[in-house]
Amino acid sequence: MTSGKNMDGFVSLFTDIVRANGLAHAEIHLQRAALTLPGYFRPTKLWDLLVIHQGELIAAIELKSHIGPSFGNNFNNRAEESIGTAHDFWTAYREGAFGKQPRPFAGWLMLVEDAPKSRSPVKDKSPHFPVSAEFQNASYLVTTQVPAAEQ
Repeated sequence: MTSGKNMDGFVSLFTDIVRANGLAHAEIHLQRAALTLPGYFRPTKLWDLLVIHQGELIAAIELKSHIGPSFGNNFNNRAEESIGTAHDFWTAYREGAFGKQPRPFAGWLMLVEDAPKSRSPVKDKSPHFPVSAEFQNASYLVTTQVPAAEQ
């Protein structure tokens, strides 16, 4: 939840995007009492922003922020949380939890503090199989390093 109000600028941006793109009359829910959707692997999930138009779910958005010092543990937890939430959301959608409707938008925004530890390459070791190239020498802020010649 955005109870700390540190993500309010993004909430305003998303609201403006919805309004500017043909959904001027959509219901944009920001209050805790109206932010729950059914899940598939759990009864419900509380989101940060929901967009409903004519009884159909248009968008569900989750906003997270993270500051140090423990970037590694918290980043991994957030990655697992976002993957689990997406799997739960799309399974619920596929199984009709939101009724028969077009595919909604599901968004997850994670804002990470720009700090030396968040920019430093993560030292991952995998003794049995190689770490994917996308994660080699990557930091918590940058998941791939593009060689200068390719930029």
